[in-house]
Amino acid sequence: MATTAEGRRQNQRQRSQTGNSDGQVNDVGMDSLVIQAAHTQSRFIPGGEAVKLLSSLARRPRTVARRGGALAAETAAIVRGASERKPPRGDRRFADPAWSDNWLFRRLAQEYFALGETVHALIDDAQLGWNEDHRLHYVAGNVFDALAPTNFPLTNPTALKAAIDKGGANFVAGARQLLRDLRSPARLPANVDRTPFKVGGNLAVSPGAVVHREELFELIQYQPSTEQVREVPLVVVPPMISKYYVIDLAPDRSLVEYLMQRGQQVLTISWRNPAAGQSDWDLDRYVQGIIDAATVAQEVTGCEQVHLLGLCAGGVATACTLGRLAGVGQLDQIAGVTVSVTTLDTRRAGTVGSFVSPETAAVAVRNVRRKGYLDRYQLARTFAWLRPNDMIWNYWVNNYLLGNKPPAFDLLYWNADTMDMPAGLHRDFVDIGLENPLLTPGALKVLGSPIDLSQVTCDAYVVAGETDHITPWPNCYRTVHLLGGESRFVLSNGGHIAAVINPPGNPKSTYRVGDRYPPDPQEWLAGAEVRKGTWWEDWDTWLAERTGPQKPTPTDLGGPGHPPLEPAPGTYVLT
Repeated sequence: MATTAEGRRQNQRQRSQTGNSDGQVNDVGMDSLVIQAAHTQSRFIPGGEAVKLLSSLARRPRTVARRGGALAAETAAIVRGASERKPPRGDRRFADPAWSDNWLFRRLAQEYFALGETVHALIDDAQLGWNEDHRLHYVAGNVFDALAPTNFPLTNPTALKAAIDKGGANFVAGARQLLRDLRSPARLPANVDRTPFKVGGNLAVSPGAVVHREELFELIQYQPSTEQVREVPLVVVPPMISKYYVIDLAPDRSLVEYLMQRGQQVLTISWRNPAAGQSDWDLDRYVQGIIDAATVAQEVTGCEQVHLLGLCAGGVATACTLGRLAGVGQLDQIAGVTVSVTTLDTRRAGTVGSFVSPETAAVAVRNVRRKGYLDRYQLARTFAWLRPNDMIWNYWVNNYLLGNKPPAFDLLYWNADTMDMPAGLHRDFVDIGLENPLLTPGALKVLGSPIDLSQVTCDAYVVAGETDHITPWPNCYRTVHLLGGESRFVLSNGGHIAAVINPPGNPKSTYRVGDRYPPDPQEWLAGAEVRKGTWWEDWDTWLAERTGPQKPTPTDLGGPGHPPLEPAPGTYVLT
């Protein structure tokens, strides 16, 4: 039986070659991600690790000879047609029947996977340290993803069939699309047809109004849709690099709509997209913004408490906000907190974490400080190259070889509609990623207050995605042991975004819950109960117990000193 480490490496190799769309790929940490996104030199290129690999293998000539002999024997079997090797299950790149029915394409695919397996096995055989092993597996996987026969017109049977059917028009259309993409700021294959969508038109359409605006953010209050509402409002804290409307995509896919139908008062922060002039916006500034938003929510709803929902990086800022309030004796303003796909413990945060060192971090901080902000397109490229089969080569084939338009999908539109990160916040996230200060009481100060998450004693609901490659679920799970109150951990079967956008009605949706929270996340997983449906339903029940009692629905939005300024979705989301 394979050891745990060997099994993990086998799973990693398979994931790097299968192009799974569910997010089962090399995981990363958001804090490490912003470091690598800003470190533009030698990104994802091995240096000393390659030397260590060659040196280690040179000391193992029998191992290298054994691997080479096995590859030669497998190649001979492939040539004879005696190999039983098949593409990994679920690898959509090789879904065309020609890869199994045609003798030439079948052999081409078999040799491709045999060679890739040998290279990854040799990396394992070198027995390098965690950082070097992780990085080399990642780089090797990226190289083999790029060299896949599906990415070339003469070795992709689907592209050849399209050329015959269309008389080569697919390649002409693909060339035009390639030129357009090369002129785009991201310089990546377009993954969404943006033309059908408009924020405020068919996206972010739940009725509401901006009831507060300042330089950092707008606060949107939504119009209740029930005769009675829960007394305690919910304030959403979105990521500082993403537009808020992921929670209000479209009717029947809107978390805002779902909550409003159940009588929950909802307000959301809409962050302003920073420019060079806002380079000094740091974690302190954003935490103060969350406190200000909570205060306004209390004033417009007439309630002394709020419930906070922090998403991804917004969850990190939310946790710091609670630590600050606990430190100054004001935590009683918070009725409870929900953090979704949020990593507070950054230990071994995945592939990008293996690339990060104090030296690369220092370069990243200097690069961002010089410009004033972390460019959204740099971050988009880093995200894309972490899932190249899904985010790059899939669209390379679709757009350029087949000559098709990318899909028109609202979630992909939102995913491409990102924001820049100010230099001050980037610097603070780099420090969090390197030092992991939230584990140690007092190691991080926010607004002058030492942060001790064990003093955050309000109830917490923690959500993670089972196949999340941005905030790995075991890291999210550890939040229940950092906070000092009663926590409930729920694991959705989706990835990073599906863990948030998970409306009822999907027959494939499941989530896991458990009553015990042992230190080891895998031990929790082994004892967790799998439930059908969406975690939204479980969360709504939990939330209702902490945001009641009911009261008559207010007739107007806003409140004393906070009149409605303009209809939702406001102005900042459009920049």
